[in-house]
Amino acid sequence: MPDLTPAIPEIFLLTMACVVLVVDLFLKQEQRHLTFWLTQLTLLGLFLLTWNGMQESVVTTFGGSFVRDSLADLLKLFTYLVTAAVLLYSRDYLKHRGLYKGEYPVLVLFSLLGMMVMISAGSFLTLYMGLELLSLSLYALVAFNRDSAEASEAAIKYFVLGAIASGMLLYGMSILYGLTGTLDLAAVQERLAAAPEHGRVPILFGMVFILVGLAFKLGAVPFHMWMPDVYQGAPAAVTAFIGTAPKLAGFAMLIRLLVDGMADQRIDWQQILMLLAVLSLAIGNIVAIAQTNIKRMLAYSTISHVGFILLGVMVGGSDGLSSALFYTIIYALMSLGAFGVVIMLSQKGREAEQLDDYKGLNDSHTWLAFLMLVLMASMIGIPGTAGFIAKFWVLQALVDAGHIYLAVYAVLMSVIGAFYYLRVIKLMYVDKPAGESQPLKAMDAGTVALSVNSLGMIALGLFPGVLTAVCLAIFAG
Repeated sequence: MPDLTPAIPEIFLLTMACVVLVVDLFLKQEQRHLTFWLTQLTLLGLFLLTWNGMQESVVTTFGGSFVRDSLADLLKLFTYLVTAAVLLYSRDYLKHRGLYKGEYPVLVLFSLLGMMVMISAGSFLTLYMGLELLSLSLYALVAFNRDSAEASEAAIKYFVLGAIASGMLLYGMSILYGLTGTLDLAAVQERLAAAPEHGRVPILFGMVFILVGLAFKLGAVPFHMWMPDVYQGAPAAVTAFIGTAPKLAGFAMLIRLLVDGMADQRIDWQQILMLLAVLSLAIGNIVAIAQTNIKRMLAYSTISHVGFILLGVMVGGSDGLSSALFYTIIYALMSLGAFGVVIMLSQKGREAEQLDDYKGLNDSHTWLAFLMLVLMASMIGIPGTAGFIAKFWVLQALVDAGHIYLAVYAVLMSVIGAFYYLRVIKLMYVDKPAGESQPLKAMDAGTVALSVNSLGMIALGLFPGVLTAVCLAIFAG
């Protein structure tokens, strides 16, 4: 009988997702808020269960296929926070569009379960199960607005390309399974290290297929083609979720497969990650300049940020992996806030998707304009913000590892990328509004959460010590 204690949060989430689904069946539309708050209570319960079960040692169960360690606990805690914030931001948005239905929180909870399984995966099988649970739920969320042809088109693109990427990943895993005879990542690492020199080619072949699948899930160039269309086509409430929490799970998948499963092939996958990072930084920052839709702009912005994360993983070691972990968390919070502003401004029967919609925002919604200013400044990497600490740490890891040219290149791409962030600030504070703006309602829970989210970027920029110490401690061993 396996020890179920490490997986208690996952078991609790699965149970509560089923409870939410059943309870919602008996609720009328005007009682739908009960589903919402039951979902939030579920997330609170998950946070407390994970927090109370935290320990420094690594615990495995289900024959080593499920791992609970410091990395898993930290990523899960931030995943809960991000998910709760997305639900809070999206409540009024969904109400105004007739999408305030029980299916939305249920799909979000099953997506979260997939992410948690991915984060704690100790074998190829567990990792793939978590990934597919996440992906299938996200496909349904993208197409959640059935009356939108744009959302349906985005969902089909996401499904087809996601299926191809999953097939690539599964094929790579099958090759490594054939070579090692095991699905356990720790055992795969041991057997690959003991493999003879003539077996290196098939190992590289499997590794490349795995990296293609990873690059697609993270949105790295040249496997990024789905992101702009999905970000634009999906409802803003869904885009906010897709662009934040799954990136935390994607980072865990990257670490589990490459660092835990193929550490002895580091030289090979480092070169591939370097290429992916260089392309992502260039394409993401340059193409974002040409965008007029803010969701597409943030999609290409995500691609550029993924480039920084890949650079940290490429460096490896305690500093490189810690900087990549810190960057991933900060990116998720920055992106969460940016999409939160988009959602808040889209609540009055219109979508605030075009950059022109942000003209004169300071005159009509001064506080939201200030929050967006802070978030854009953090994404640029201006000193005093969390984004600066994140970028500086990755650049420092590159320099310390001797990759000075890569560090200079990353800085140059960041300077280019500053243009489209500054353009948003210019539209808000310099340009005049194109038409009459509709007043937002008084400060509510979503606005308070968005304020904490955005101002947290300044707090983490001025006092990053606790989070950086936790990230360092995770990879210190």
